[in-house]
Amino acid sequence: MVIEAFMKKHLLSYFSIAAVLLVLITGCSVSGPLVVTDNPSEKMGEASYEVILGIFRPMNVDVSIRRAAFNGDITQIATVDYIVERKLFKTRYRTVVTGK
Repeated sequence: MVIEAFMKKHLLSYFSIAAVLLVLITGCSVSGPLVVTDNPSEKMGEASYEVILGIFRPMNVDVSIRRAAFNGDITQIATVDYIVERKLFKTRYRTVVTGK
C-alpha cells in the first residue's frame, strides 16, 4: 500500500523529467526552396555556418547564394535551398545551390 502511494505521487515527476529529456535530445530541420529555374542541375555548391548555444556566431560568415554558387563552381543556377537544422546545443544554417 505504501509503495503504491509513493509510485502514484511520483509518477507525474517521472513523466515530466522524461518529457523534458525527450525535448532536449530531439532535433528539428526546416528546408525550403528559394529559387527554381529551368537550368540543368549538374553541380551542387554549399555555404554554411553553425551557431552554438544560439549566441556564438562566426564572424564574417558568408552564406549567400553567390558564395554557395562559387563553392560549387556554378555559373547558371537551377535551384536554391535554405536549410536550418536545429539540434540540442547547435544550429546549422545552409544555403545549397544546384546548377551548371
